[in-house]
Amino acid sequence: MRIRYLVKKEFIEIFRQKELLPMLFISPLIMITILGYIVKTDIENLPVDIINLSKNKAAYRIINRIKQTPLFNLKHVFYESRDTIDTLKKGDVKAVIVFRDSLEKPLSKDAPARYPEIQVLMDGVDSNTSAVAAGYFNGILKNYILTDIGRTDIGLPVEAKTLIRFNPELKSINYMGPGIVALLLTILALFFTSISIVREKEQQTLDTLLISRLRPIEIYIGKAVPMAIIGLIHMFAGLTVVMLWFKIPVRGNLLYLLVAAFIFLGAILSYALLISILASTQQQALFFSWFSMVTFILLSGLFTPTQNVPVGLQFLVKINPLAYLIKIIREIFLKGNGIEYFYKDLLSLAVITVVIMTISLLNFKRFISK
Repeated sequence: MRIRYLVKKEFIEIFRQKELLPMLFISPLIMITILGYIVKTDIENLPVDIINLSKNKAAYRIINRIKQTPLFNLKHVFYESRDTIDTLKKGDVKAVIVFRDSLEKPLSKDAPARYPEIQVLMDGVDSNTSAVAAGYFNGILKNYILTDIGRTDIGLPVEAKTLIRFNPELKSINYMGPGIVALLLTILALFFTSISIVREKEQQTLDTLLISRLRPIEIYIGKAVPMAIIGLIHMFAGLTVVMLWFKIPVRGNLLYLLVAAFIFLGAILSYALLISILASTQQQALFFSWFSMVTFILLSGLFTPTQNVPVGLQFLVKINPLAYLIKIIREIFLKGNGIEYFYKDLLSLAVITVVIMTISLLNFKRFISK
C-alpha cells in the first residue's frame, strides 16, 4: 500500500525533532505520576487550631481523637478566647474548632453535662476542601458519640448504615487516575496532530504530497495513523502506571477500553487535522488546540460532574468526545461493567467521530482542490 510510505515519512518527521521526543515519550509518564498525587479530592493534614474553653472530659477525648487522625494537622490548642476571624485571615490554619461548656441543664443537679458545645469555623475560600473537612470532623464526632452511647444500655433507636460500592475506601485516585490517562491522550493527540498539515504548508512541502500519486483520503489517513499508534501506546503505558504504581484495580475488560479509545482517537485526530487545515501558521494551530483542550476538559466530567453544567449548555457536553471516554473508562475500571452498560455512550461517541471525520475530510478535499 502506498499509504505506508507516508506513515513511515510521518514517523521519520516525528523522530527527527529530537527536542520534542522527551516531551512525547517521557513527559506523559512523568505527568501522570505527578498528577496522580496532586489531582485528588482527598483531604489530609488539614491545619487546624483548637480553642478549648470547656472543662468537660468529653472535650479532651474528642481533641485526642483529632490529634490521632491523619486527616487533621493540629497546630495549637488554646485554653482562652481568641479572635477566630483574625486567625483564619492569616491563613496558617483552615479551621478553628471551639469547645464550650453546654448551657443546657443536665438531667440531674449533680450530673455534669454529657457533651460540650462545639463550634467549627472553616476557611471557605476553598469551598470543596471546607465541605470535605467539615464532613470528616462530623464523622469523628459522630463516631465518638456512638461509641460513648454504646457503653450504656440506652442505645440508638435507629442507626443508618452506609454501604459504599465500587470504591469503598473513597480514594479519589481510583476515580481520577483513569480519567487523567484520557486527559493526557487528548492533549498529546490534539497538539501534535494539529500542526502536522500546517507544518507542511510552512515548510512548503505540501505541494510535493499533492502532486504525488496519493489520493486525498490516503494523505489524510497517513497523517492520522502515526499519532493514533503513539496515542494508544501512551494510553496503555499510562494505564500500566495507574494499575501498578497507584494500585488501581481493573474490574472490567480492557478490550472494551481499546475499542472506545480507538473510536475516540478518530474523533480527536479528525478535529486536530481540521484545525491544521484551517490554520495558517503553527502558532494559530497551537492556540486553537489549547482553547479546544481547555473546553474539552472543563466539560468532560473529569474534575466536576457534568450535571453541574447549566441546561442551556448541556449540548456541549453531549458533543464532547472526552466526556464519553472518561465515563466509559470509569465504568470499566471502577464498576467492571460490560459493554451492555455503556453501549449507548459508545454509539454516541461513534456518531460524533463520524460527523467530525466527515467535516474534516470534506474541508481537506476542498483545501487541496484550491
